Amino acid sequence: MIGQRPQPHDGVAVVFDFFGTLTDPAAEADRRPAFDETAAVLGIPGDDFYAAMADSFPQRIVGACGSTRDTLLAMARACGTEPAPSTLDAAVRTHHAGAERVRRPRAGGLATLAALRGSGFRVGLLSDCSSELCEAWAGTPYAPLIDAPVFSWREGRRKPDPHLYATVAARLGVPPTRCWYVGDGGSREHQGAAAAGMHPILITNAGHPGAAVFRNDPDPFLPACQRFLKSDPLRVRES
Repeated sequence: MIGQRPQPHDGVAVVFDFFGTLTDPAAEADRRPAFDETAAVLGIPGDDFYAAMADSFPQRIVGACGSTRDTLLAMARACGTEPAPSTLDAAVRTHHAGAERVRRPRAGGLATLAALRGSGFRVGLLSDCSSELCEAWAGTPYAPLIDAPVFSWREGRRKPDPHLYATVAARLGVPPTRCWYVGDGGSREHQGAAAAGMHPILITNAGHPGAAVFRNDPDPFLPACQRFLKSDPLRVRES
């Protein structure tokens, strides 16, 4: 049938991490300025707001702080401020705009996803993330190219929890042993992928040395095959 997608490529799927893997690693440097913009709208010193966001990261990425609006209200209160509803509305808009800048695509990333799907591979996503990405997901350029997105915020668990890897494989309809897992190594994600039976590929981000400081809980597991994601779709090079 014309326009019908190819059948799954031998029952193989590729699962991607999000931040620093599909997104531009250089964009991580925009996170602090984005937080400062939100803080300014809330009338909170930037350092105080940044500290509150950093301290609450483990709770935020498993949904414990609720929506972006709920989160910003909690952060404001933690910083000794009670924002008016209109101020909070403005802060939410500003915060989402900043989050959009931080998640801009890596060069060639969207083309790689499209090429994989066009070749019949199932494509999944497994991201440790807070509310911002989940709330905006449907409107991102990534969403049409991902068959099964799994977010820690929605699942109430974070990597390397085995539930997350089992969930993305189940939603892809592919056994974990038939999944490649591609990520930059934060949150012990490759350790979790290997334990689940997936085949890990490391995105080294060697060309972005400053991005490493943003990787939470670096992975002690190094895949036997380390590769660089190049700007040319589907082109990888062994290191």
